[in-house]
Amino acid sequence: MKIQRHGAVLGLVAASALLLGACGSDNNAGAGGTNTPAASGVECGGKTKLNAEGSSAQKNAVDAFVQAYQAACPGTDLAYNPSGSGAGVKNFNAGQVDFGGSDSALKEGAETEAAAKRCQTNPAWNLPLVFGPVAIGYKVSGVDSLVLDAKTTAAIFSGAVKKWNDPAIKALNGSATLPDKDIAVIYRSDESGTTDNFQKYLKVAGGWTNGDGKQFKGGVGEGKEKSAGVAQAVGSIDGAITYVEWSFAQDNKLSIAKIDSGAGAVELTAESAGKAIDGAKIKGEGNNLVLDLDSIYGSKAAGAYPLLLATYEIVCSKGYDADTAKAVKAFLTVAATTGQQQLAEAGYVPLPKAFQDKLLTAVKAIA
Repeated sequence: MKIQRHGAVLGLVAASALLLGACGSDNNAGAGGTNTPAASGVECGGKTKLNAEGSSAQKNAVDAFVQAYQAACPGTDLAYNPSGSGAGVKNFNAGQVDFGGSDSALKEGAETEAAAKRCQTNPAWNLPLVFGPVAIGYKVSGVDSLVLDAKTTAAIFSGAVKKWNDPAIKALNGSATLPDKDIAVIYRSDESGTTDNFQKYLKVAGGWTNGDGKQFKGGVGEGKEKSAGVAQAVGSIDGAITYVEWSFAQDNKLSIAKIDSGAGAVELTAESAGKAIDGAKIKGEGNNLVLDLDSIYGSKAAGAYPLLLATYEIVCSKGYDADTAKAVKAFLTVAATTGQQQLAEAGYVPLPKAFQDKLLTAVKAIA
């Protein structure tokens, strides 16, 4: 299985060293310069092939995790279907996969109730395993640099700003030449945690009133399925714009807007995303590690890129059979430790130390 390589690898390595340098491991630094502890003590065994489904945003990260898992536990495998967060939640709750991947936590009510039923009346946990920035990717001939703020982005994706030379965009871009061209909004047509996070960011930081959730509610533009679909569409349309995970924007050679949250324009880099991740807080209770991302989305910290998502692995706290529980714990332990060493090459930012410790505690408690 080949791990895709993306740009800014050196920046990602620097970010991983910054985020994980204080982990206190007795192990030497791993590949890519991280200090992520090795998966020593992982208890391999149980089910030899796991099945998981969900977020397409984390697909490249899961590829890296599978490689690390197979190295740590020979003869094992995990099949991951990047069908989107909505499908991941539904099929986990239906008992069709061993765990689900979602770019937003289970919603209280129907989703958490269905998950508890699937887990033999035990609660499901949301475990944040993959952090990735969301790019505002665009393609406009002659415009290689673009600054947007949350308010203007919200206006674009709700159809209030329709032209690339709109005064609101011009005000953020100084003397830049912007064409008198229609803006073609491209959005995710399938249920997507990326859409949910993007709309929540716009709501917190930009006054978005259209609502959030896994379905796009801007009421404008053309929908395409999955992250690859929206990125490919923008790459083929002059004047197009979308929201998509950083790695997909890079793969399709999209231009990426800088974000001005009030302290100046911030380019999307590993360092700027890592600075935002450092401010993340947990609002879930116990081992249900639901993040409070509002403080990130609304941050005006200089140098922080605030538009990012965390992908959760949705697991049963209890209720697995013994073989499945052992394999799920082994895979997640490897993913949270040695698997993090490869994320610099896959377009993500490795786990901050605080989340890594909490995550490993939760994984150990799965039964």
